[in-house]
Formats: sequence, structure tokens, C-alpha cells
Amino acid sequence: MDRFEVAAQTGAADALFELGMLYATGLDVETDLVVAHKWFNLAALRGNRAALARRVELAREMSANQIALAQKLAREWLATN
Repeated sequence: MDRFEVAAQTGAADALFELGMLYATGLDVETDLVVAHKWFNLAALRGNRAALARRVELAREMSANQIALAQKLAREWLATN
């Protein structure tokens, strides 16, 4: 588990945002827009305004099914963290 994932376990908005950036850009991980959207969604819920903007940008590149999956993953994360 990398440092961002460890930090994300605390629910820190900035760590959640950084995870979103990693998955959106494919930096050190395989690009995954669904997972990126999930992390941006969670960061936005915690008050990170940049995450809100990035989530909107990503959503433009995603199908409705992908967005629904990302939202489901975010809800599951919230239920366990």
C-alpha cells in the first residue's frame, strides 16, 4: 500500500484527491477513470474543491455505467471507512 492509500484510510481530503490524480494520470499505476472518479468523489465530499472540478472533467470522458460504478465504489468505501 503506498503512502497515499495509507493517508486515504484516514479520510483526509488531500490524500483522497492525490489518489484520484494518480489513477487519472496513470502515474505509478495503470490509468483507471472509474477508480479516479471514486477518489475524486470522496475528496469532494470531504471539501476538496479541486476534486470536484476534476470529477466533472472525468465524467465527460466516461459512460453512464462507468460513473455509476465509480459512485457505487465510493459508497462502499464510505461504508467501511
